[in-house]
Amino acid sequence: MNWHFSFFLLTTVTLPFVCSLFNPLPLEELSSNIGIQVFNQIVKSRPHDNIIVSPHGIASVLGMLQLGADGKTKKQLTMMMRYGVNGVGKMLKKINKAIVSKKNKDIVTVANAMFVKNGFKMELPFVTRNRDVFQCEVQSMNFADPVSTSDSINMWVKNETRGMIDSLLSPDLIDGMLTKMVLVNAVYFKGLWKSRFQPENTKKRTFVTADGKSHQVPMLAQLSVFRTGSTSTPGDLWYNFIELPYHGESISMLIALPTESSTPLSAIIPHISTKTVNSWMSMMVPKRVQVVLPKFTAMAQTDLKEPLKVLGITDMFDPSKSNFAKITRSEKLYVSHVLQKAKIEVSEDGTKASATTTAILIARSSPPWFIVDRPFLFFIRHNPTGAILFMGQINKP
Repeated sequence: MNWHFSFFLLTTVTLPFVCSLFNPLPLEELSSNIGIQVFNQIVKSRPHDNIIVSPHGIASVLGMLQLGADGKTKKQLTMMMRYGVNGVGKMLKKINKAIVSKKNKDIVTVANAMFVKNGFKMELPFVTRNRDVFQCEVQSMNFADPVSTSDSINMWVKNETRGMIDSLLSPDLIDGMLTKMVLVNAVYFKGLWKSRFQPENTKKRTFVTADGKSHQVPMLAQLSVFRTGSTSTPGDLWYNFIELPYHGESISMLIALPTESSTPLSAIIPHISTKTVNSWMSMMVPKRVQVVLPKFTAMAQTDLKEPLKVLGITDMFDPSKSNFAKITRSEKLYVSHVLQKAKIEVSEDGTKASATTTAILIARSSPPWFIVDRPFLFFIRHNPTGAILFMGQINKP
């Protein structure tokens, strides 16, 4: 039997993560590294594309699947995610609660749902654990009508993302006879910069894409105090990074790009891990700096099936090997799709869209410059937990 599992992610600018106590590594490392590894696999096949993923979203859906897996399927998920299902619920709830807390001031919402075929019998512990750990709601669906079902799921996602993502699941991904369940994780973030960019300073500047072509794109600019730093890869390639905090200060955007314009972004990506990002936080120092950053909106839909298979999660996609006996014992299920869709907007206010302006940038002094005029990496990090909520590469704003 066929289990269509669809995972979609969205955001104005951010998403969260999942983690646990399987070994002594820091929780954010356990939760976010799987997303970084998936990102690295995607970049290898699409080096010149805009790529956006959420480590939290990936871990959330894999975590929900892990609760229903058994045998070798469970073993592969546990080895890759590096935490077990037992005893993790309390910590997961604590971290998710911190991510969506109103103390953040910036808005983060996370929603998980299981859309299940009418009459499909699931094991009660699976439903209970998912509800307890992931606050996952269960809705019955008439999969015999793929158009109506996809419309309903898309509407759920649209509501949970406040209209940012309004079309995720196409009817052709639902098999009226075989699809039993669709798992969905939706994350929404809206943040305002702590130090906002003034619209009158936005003007078009040259951005050189990965293929060497020059494009005129609107660039945000401001002179202010930001924490910045630089370091090198083991291969001695230097790169710079900067922290742009959102107004609640719980969440920050980190931007990294090679120091030399001749160094391709792809050369530093394999070096990046959660441990690397944590080291940035400790080595950055406040500096008065002129920041120039593209104003951009990017959306990316990614099929995570092949990257996950390369990383060792293979059995759950194989109808002959998949074991989800803890979801149901009445039918054999396997995962047919793992899809993620994400959207990010960066503007003068933060993630809020605003009108473009071509006003002239007036330089008031000659401080150091941090100019993002070529492909770069970004991370959105929840600082109290260290979780990387959202990450991506932007090759063309």
